[in-house]
Amino acid sequence: MIKGSIPRKTVYRLSLYDRALQRLRANRIETVSSAALAKASGVKSTQLRKDLAYFGHFGTRGLGYAVEGLSRKLGEVLGTACLQPVILVGVGQLGSALLGYVGFARQGFEVVAAFDAEPLRSRPREHAVKIYPMEEIEAFVHERGIKIAILTLPGTVAQEVANELVACGIQAMLNFAPAVLQVPEHVVVNNVDLAAELENLSYFIH
Repeated sequence: MIKGSIPRKTVYRLSLYDRALQRLRANRIETVSSAALAKASGVKSTQLRKDLAYFGHFGTRGLGYAVEGLSRKLGEVLGTACLQPVILVGVGQLGSALLGYVGFARQGFEVVAAFDAEPLRSRPREHAVKIYPMEEIEAFVHERGIKIAILTLPGTVAQEVANELVACGIQAMLNFAPAVLQVPEHVVVNNVDLAAELENLSYFIH
């Protein structure tokens, strides 16, 4: 199966299924029906089966899915079976908060370095992750073979930094900056616009 032929929404839902499976594993549940897994993931069972069908045949009729085996397979598909190194660019308030988030490691990601225009600036909290000057991004990415970056930058500089990251070899970005980034087709950008999400909620409560 060619990655480009998989709908992005399907890939997103795989993460939901994997989280549900991790909760089942924590509760020592060995098998789960498609209906139960779909409900735990917040989707319909037909959607669950359709999504998994992109990657092969899973489950046994009448028994359901083996929790351990399906979780392992999803980890392989998502590339989280082993820790993936990630860099964070822009250590302001949001970037600093994300550096303190311990959930990344549980999901298979390790923030190995951060970069900022003022790496030595005093910050409210100490971080185990070292903060480097922006000038060292290229050498670090090449040396460590980094492919994923988190951007928590002002919108005014986001495109310039994105261009530099693409030139360094970054292939995927999680963008918190309030800017629509223009990148080559081979680079994937997921935008997280917190203000837009709040506006969406505001619409529905009114």
